[in-house]
Amino acid sequence: MKNEVEVKAQTIYKRELTKKFVKVLFLLLLILVSVIYLVLYVVYQGGKFTVTLDKNLSNRKNVFLSETGKFSGKTRELKTETIHYMDNISINWIPENIDQEKTGSHNGDNYIAYTFYVVNAGKEKVHYWYEIDIDDSILNVDEAIRIMIIRNGERVVYAKKSIVDGEPEKGTTKFVSDTVAVLEQRKDFKPNSKDRYTVVIWIEGDDPECKNDLLGGEIKLHMDFTEEHIDKK
Repeated sequence: MKNEVEVKAQTIYKRELTKKFVKVLFLLLLILVSVIYLVLYVVYQGGKFTVTLDKNLSNRKNVFLSETGKFSGKTRELKTETIHYMDNISINWIPENIDQEKTGSHNGDNYIAYTFYVVNAGKEKVHYWYEIDIDDSILNVDEAIRIMIIRNGERVVYAKKSIVDGEPEKGTTKFVSDTVAVLEQRKDFKPNSKDRYTVVIWIEGDDPECKNDLLGGEIKLHMDFTEEHIDKK
């Protein structure tokens, strides 16, 4: 009888220990899932395409960003409206006068479009760099992405180099690297001048890399304006 009681006591103890272990494991998994969800939310849902200006240009040179181009609306950061779903389209579907539609966000069907100004309110001529970085790309969606930058009416389309021959895709300038899509210098930006920018982002359906494998993919980008370029490689 004594041995039987001891066996039952051990069985109950092991059962309770197992329950506690399962509860702790479930709690840890719940915390892990919560952290992952939070990170993904911040990176993708909360991560709009942003345009930022470094302190040197704004503080020392009196250069600033503006959605309207007015000297009273100076800021160092701009944010676009997001698109939660983007299907592939052709560049021919994007309006020819897209840079003249309006300022701020003017997204269309399956593309992001944002127009803003860089304003030199200082007293000296400056040079600056503008750069668009790829923060993250899921399912290699960056293989078929297109970024059009229209500065003062002059447009350039950027794309990742072809995986077939390593050359630029037709009608494009190739990305600088896997993490830097655009890197250009603007020279001789005169006092009391404004540069009008329109940035358009879409998935190019005519790109050979635009395949079903990209379905469900996501990409996060941001744009920086700096006085000096720092190589991030």
